[in-house]
Amino acid sequence: MRVLFYSMKDFERPYLEDANIKEHDLIMMNEPLNLETATLAKDCDAVCIFTADDASAPVLSILAQQGVKYLAVRAAGYDNVDLHAAAQLKIKVANVPAYSPYAIAEHAISLIMALNRKTVQAHKQVQQYNFSLHQLVGFDMHRKTAGIIGTGRTGAAIAAILHGFGCRILAYDVRRNKDLATRFGVQYTDLATLCRESDIITIHTGLNEESRHMINKDVISWMKRGVMLINVSRGAIVKTADVADALESGHIGYFGMDVYEHEKGIFFNDLRGRKMEDKLLSRLLRMPNVLVTPHQAFATREALQNIAETTFYNLHCWQKKLACRNELVVEVNGHSYAITAG
Repeated sequence: MRVLFYSMKDFERPYLEDANIKEHDLIMMNEPLNLETATLAKDCDAVCIFTADDASAPVLSILAQQGVKYLAVRAAGYDNVDLHAAAQLKIKVANVPAYSPYAIAEHAISLIMALNRKTVQAHKQVQQYNFSLHQLVGFDMHRKTAGIIGTGRTGAAIAAILHGFGCRILAYDVRRNKDLATRFGVQYTDLATLCRESDIITIHTGLNEESRHMINKDVISWMKRGVMLINVSRGAIVKTADVADALESGHIGYFGMDVYEHEKGIFFNDLRGRKMEDKLLSRLLRMPNVLVTPHQAFATREALQNIAETTFYNLHCWQKKLACRNELVVEVNGHSYAITAG
């Protein structure tokens, strides 16, 4: 199978090459998938994309014209793919649903602890031989109330870690995981209650029309003053401008984000020496109680290996005409329709 990989990053290339085992003819390029680059997939059986690539209906139409029958997303999120258009064009789509929930959960914890214990500020101070603790006082995690929005694989992983800290854990999800209540004492509640009672809120839900800008000024108004908010899920779940306003007013005390709703063209790129055009991101970066990481939560050796292996599992299934457990379906009026290739 001839496969074109868009948005290829240097750090992931060796994992993908090792997972291929010479089974497929790979073309790897740094350019993202969009209207201009879709024609580069001419005569390819499949394309493989990442989270910032554009797989909207017009782009998918061009891919279909080039002969593409398969689209592999080397990530869990696929909100950048128009599944309805893919089904109409008979392009099969699959993702990597569970590469490492631990990688994401552990990164969220690293943001929580770095913000709490002022780790970045402390490092900067001691480099200047300032060993004062005046601005470095944090809080015990033990007995704090942590709210988890979304209790899928990653939400479950962070629940286990927070339980180890001795936190009281609240959760909000339309699907309740009874095992979390039994093992870690997780209490499911509505979003308003979670916001009112949580000292820390961490987001682990997918992005869809219901969750887009779920965290906005109205929801923030329910939160405790001084709350810590963490987002390692999808950037657009948070209305970032509202969060920035709440940070400046002191309503939100800390904000850690590994994803950003306007990250396309910024994250994953070395922009040293260039002027930052994104005024909202510049505003956040100037705040001492904000910690931004560049969409790196997934970037562990184990996760990258799992992403590569699952991606090639998906491609192998398609090549051999086998059932693929990661194949995505579309929901139309409550009914599921498999995306099938012609």
